[in-house]
Amino acid sequence: MFNNKRMLALDLGASKLVLAEFVVLKDGELELMNYAIGVLPAGADGETDSSSYIVSTLRQLMREHGIRPAPLYMSISGQAVFPRFVKLPPVARDKIMQIVRYEAEQNVPFPIEEVVWDYQLLTGEEGDDVNVMLVAVKTDSVVRMTDCVVAAGVEPEVVDVAPMALYNAVRCNYPDLEGCAMVLDVGARCSNLIFMEGQRVFSRSIPVAGNTITQEIAKEFGVSTEEAEKLKREHAFIAFGGVYAAADDEVADRVSKVARNVITRLHAEVNRSINFYRGQQGGSAPSLILLTGGSSMIPHTDTFFREKLKVDVDYLNPFLNVSVSEEIPTERVESDIHLLGEVVGLAVRRSSDCVMEINLMPPELVSRKIMRKRQPFFAAAGVALVLIMLCWWYYSQKMRTVWEGRIGKLELQLDIREDTDEELKDATVKEGVARNRHDAMVAIVQQRAQWVDWMKGIQECMLEGMWLRAMMPVERAGKTWIQITGRAFEDSAAQYETADATAVEVFRNRLRQHSQFSEETRITASPVSPPGAYARDFTIMIAPKGKSAKPAEGGAQ
Repeated sequence: MFNNKRMLALDLGASKLVLAEFVVLKDGELELMNYAIGVLPAGADGETDSSSYIVSTLRQLMREHGIRPAPLYMSISGQAVFPRFVKLPPVARDKIMQIVRYEAEQNVPFPIEEVVWDYQLLTGEEGDDVNVMLVAVKTDSVVRMTDCVVAAGVEPEVVDVAPMALYNAVRCNYPDLEGCAMVLDVGARCSNLIFMEGQRVFSRSIPVAGNTITQEIAKEFGVSTEEAEKLKREHAFIAFGGVYAAADDEVADRVSKVARNVITRLHAEVNRSINFYRGQQGGSAPSLILLTGGSSMIPHTDTFFREKLKVDVDYLNPFLNVSVSEEIPTERVESDIHLLGEVVGLAVRRSSDCVMEINLMPPELVSRKIMRKRQPFFAAAGVALVLIMLCWWYYSQKMRTVWEGRIGKLELQLDIREDTDEELKDATVKEGVARNRHDAMVAIVQQRAQWVDWMKGIQECMLEGMWLRAMMPVERAGKTWIQITGRAFEDSAAQYETADATAVEVFRNRLRQHSQFSEETRITASPVSPPGAYARDFTIMIAPKGKSAKPAEGGAQ
């Protein structure tokens, strides 16, 4: 399909970058020629702007490993996107796009103008129904990531989603899968589940992963996140529990028990997802689980899930049908194989037709590619403009010769004074710009420090099983409030409820008792969860101390 063409694949994760160089050979086979893995520095996560880290790390990987620019396929984290699975009634093919757009407007939790979205038609299992997978991402988020890639010197052709890239990698390397298989990608900030059963596909992101273990170790030992991450890498394994003997090393024993507790929480979420897939999506129980992702390599993870789920568990090998260059040491690939599934899945899209061909390219980049096709016409216009400028330059030179003798020293002195005046004006303008930038940066640093303290206080008051979905400032009558929206798992919330207070009210009371917040903190929304729901939503207006405000409107509690 492609004759000896190079391409780059980039997996942009929460804590790492994986950049790989592939070649599509004449016979259509795919070969890995080179790859590099970069770790994003501490703090380069979704809570801060990590653009500078991404650009510098990507440039460094390309420079150190000799990877030259080429057509780039990139994937973004599954946690950043909103997947939805809907079933369409039997309709004519020319009406599908209209119905899909309507479904997107109904299912995407943001105005359709504020997101980049795409869809994939899946073969229906019953009758003539068509299953559709909708995928959307906030425009600002995907533009920020593509801008980083462009700033590093390459321009993406496809923006895929990590779970779908894994799906394509599995389909390429395991073409004879039967029954239901589930891919469990245990990453840094989230774990992705991908169910594969015939033409049926279902995916879900779970906010329990490697960083969760790190945070729990930090709490257990009372150390910083960096020290906890080091303890995890040096000592973590999934303790067997029960009557099994503990580790000889006390530190390793404590770390392993923390790891097991977190993986047990992940197992509970996996069980819920399997039950949801079987009950709501009409699927079957998995008969095979393929593990991948950085945190899946914690020792005994496969044994844990094999014993808990009572199914075969194996590690995903993305190189069963994809060759690796002889120049890459086999030991290196074997040690990094759990991080290469996404890049292989991206490269598969270049070499062959795939079931999943999601593309979340920002409209601005799409327009730029269209404009590039028109470059020959602009080039011709540019040549004409250059010729005109050359003629004008020749005329100017002739006129300058005529008038040079007449102007003499007076013109020279005038030019010197004008140049000096322009330099002074430029210096004045630059000084004003620098002063404004300095004032703006000071204000940003002060505001960021205050918000970091508030966020830390909120996290200290949160109950287990709760997480925040949004946090924003609200100004009312000259007063500053912090509005947070979140969600809590029903089973986790139940253990905090009493006859006098719900779990959300317990969370509110903790906020009121915190040193940074006042008694004016109120619950503004806590709807009753429908029967069978696995989580409840809530909204709270927090009044920081020193910034007292009147109670928020809307029936505050």
